[in-house]
Amino acid sequence: MKNIPTVKLGIVAVSRDCFPMSLSEKRKKAVVEECQKIGVSIYDCPTIVETELQGEDALAKVREAGCNALVVYLGNFGPETPETLLAKKFDGPVMYVAAAEESGNSLMNGRGDAYCGMLNASYNLALRNITAYIPERPVGTADEVAQNIKEFLPIARTIIGLRNLKIISFGPRPENFLACNAPIKRLYDLGVEIEENSELDLFEAYHAHKGDPRIAEVAKDMANELGSGNNHPGVLERLAQYEITLLDWIEAHKGSREYVVMANKCWPAFQTQFGFVPCYVNSRFASRGIPIACEVDIWGALSEYIAACVTEDAVTLLDINNTVPKDLYEQDIKGKFDYKLDDTFMGFHCGNTPSCKLSSCNMRYQLIMHRSLEPDKEPDITRGTLEGDIAPSKITFFRLQSSADAQLRAYVAQGEVLPVATRSFGSIGIFAIPEMARFYRHELIEYNYPHHGAVAFAHVGRALGAIFKYLGVSHIGFNRPQGCLYPDELPF
Repeated sequence: MKNIPTVKLGIVAVSRDCFPMSLSEKRKKAVVEECQKIGVSIYDCPTIVETELQGEDALAKVREAGCNALVVYLGNFGPETPETLLAKKFDGPVMYVAAAEESGNSLMNGRGDAYCGMLNASYNLALRNITAYIPERPVGTADEVAQNIKEFLPIARTIIGLRNLKIISFGPRPENFLACNAPIKRLYDLGVEIEENSELDLFEAYHAHKGDPRIAEVAKDMANELGSGNNHPGVLERLAQYEITLLDWIEAHKGSREYVVMANKCWPAFQTQFGFVPCYVNSRFASRGIPIACEVDIWGALSEYIAACVTEDAVTLLDINNTVPKDLYEQDIKGKFDYKLDDTFMGFHCGNTPSCKLSSCNMRYQLIMHRSLEPDKEPDITRGTLEGDIAPSKITFFRLQSSADAQLRAYVAQGEVLPVATRSFGSIGIFAIPEMARFYRHELIEYNYPHHGAVAFAHVGRALGAIFKYLGVSHIGFNRPQGCLYPDELPF
């Protein structure tokens, strides 16, 4: 199942009628050539827009070409109304960029004044309440504009994905997990659909798949993936039956939506009724771009999907779980990595991280559940976790959340997973984020975020910040460097 959009970009150049149209045409051609050099495919709309009618013609051409994202390029000052209406009438994410002047030798007849025009473009977008993406440095030479366009791709991909996304959930959140219970009103504001179901619906569907002829093939695929880490082969058929159940439910229930993620109940009654822990299946879905959030964490599932769209890679959802013991820090981190003890923490979940993001993986049983559900017995119903240390990597830890009063908030922090053994269980890693202790207190606690965070296995903070701005998020927090105080932080 392909669960992430493919972006088809188009570029339309605009020109103010008192400037040479040839300037926009020539500069757009140079941008398209630079895009080709860096592997960015883009439809070059032949219509240069000076008037509203030319804008209609350009939109007809980009739609006919199948474009679902648009770059509006100010090759000169640009016509304020027509260039703004392009974004208003285009059904997809739109980016505005503009041309820098190329040479001191062409400032008489070759000056375009797009630096000035970009200001008026932004003002006119605001007048019409139109959302568009404007990069950090929107005015540049052809190669710089091409790089901006490349950085627009993951942003556009995510916006398209969210507009065509359905979140399917099963079961109410577990007792004492109010932190995962957030208002769904803002999902609809973002254009996301949600289908909430009972655990009984899932239980019935699971039993209806008993004896499904596909089970053996899926169980074999699981065994191949696990290799020598297949410590509990006896549970694979149950897990395979569950995987098929979820896939069939998605196909039957996605309706008019193209993309689906899930947020499913996974304990405490799940084990006694289904007879396994679903973590390994969740990990396999995440590796396919279909995240399944634990503990019915709907906003966690949404955050994971954003990470998948941005990176086009496997993602995970982890607890900001426990501190790194001082003795472990002294032995394995201090002097080897440039982090203080309180810059580090352990990110953990029972066993949902895809195998491709683990240093090594093993099928195990959930230790905490085993203590309460199967004490002094061989593991049976608590089997099904995929466990191992998370592989060293750059990461971005983040979350998009609706607050209790339905305000959209987000945080973004870049860091890394250290190549240090955790000495613990579950899907787990030692994470390092600069100034984590201050970030933890003055952002995560201060703004009431839950314990779950999405993990993208790359540094994608800039793209995420742009996406959250595009979505109208009222607060975007980040790990502030030393000397840059949080609003509630005292300088003492």
